[in-house]
Formats: sequence, structure tokens, C-alpha cells
Amino acid sequence: MNVWQLIAVGVVLLLGVFGVLVPGIPGPLVVWAGLLWWATTERTGLAWTVLMAATAVLLLSEVLTWLLPARSLRDAGTPYRTLVWAGVAGIAGFFLIPVIGCPLGAVGGLYVLERARLGSHGDAWAATRTVLRAIGLSVLVELFACLLVVGAWTGAVVAG
Repeated sequence: MNVWQLIAVGVVLLLGVFGVLVPGIPGPLVVWAGLLWWATTERTGLAWTVLMAATAVLLLSEVLTWLLPARSLRDAGTPYRTLVWAGVAGIAGFFLIPVIGCPLGAVGGLYVLERARLGSHGDAWAATRTVLRAIGLSVLVELFACLLVVGAWTGAVVAG
């Protein structure tokens, strides 16, 4: 693989890492696709080993991403329909105030729905914080897994 192809793979991996932080972009899938591109071009034992290990790490992170927040959300008592409506508010916010409207609409919608469900400001804010922590934890798990995979790829490129 020549230098320009390695740079292109590195850019795809970097976009995947940033994709973890941007809602709607499947960061781990982009990282895996970049690694698959590299492994199919390299065709070495090391490349295939890195791809298999990365696949296992990314699948494990996806499982943890689904399991960890669900437990926290059950503890907070927040129904899933509240999260769906908060997501709709985030999408609407994106179109009303481009880019920053998405998180503002989602958090604002979540708070308003929790306030309507729970009645008091303190309880609604506590439930909103719990949901945001749960979502933040899932983002951190995905980000750590993607960074681990990119680190393994970097080590393999340097070693190879």
C-alpha cells in the first residue's frame, strides 16, 4: 500500500472517530470500513489479525453501548417514548437553529417531557442529568473502542 493510500485510510479512520461525536454518523462502522479497506489492500497476516481484533472490539463496544445506558435509564424511570420525543425535538431544533439546535432541542425536549411527567423542576432536572450521563457513557465507550482500533492500526502500519 503506498503512502497516499495509507493517508486516505487514516483520514477515513479519523472521520470515523469524529463520527462517534456527531449524532447520526455511525463512527464505529466507518472505522471498521476503513480498516477493512486497509486489510484487503495489504493482505498480510498482521492486517487480517488487526481486522479480526478490531471487529471483536467494535462489536463488544456496540453491545456495551446498548446495555449500559439501558440500565441507567431504567434506574431513572425515563420511558423510551420520552427519548424518542426528545430525539424528534432535536431534529426539529436542527432545522430551526442549524447545527447547535439539535443538542439544544433534544436536551430541552427531554427536560420539558420529564417536567410534564414528574411535575417538579428538581426531579425533572435530575432525570434529565441521568439520561445525559447514560448517553455520555455510551459515547465514551464507542470513542474508546474506536481510538483503540485506530491505535492498533497505527501500530500495525509502523510495524509493517
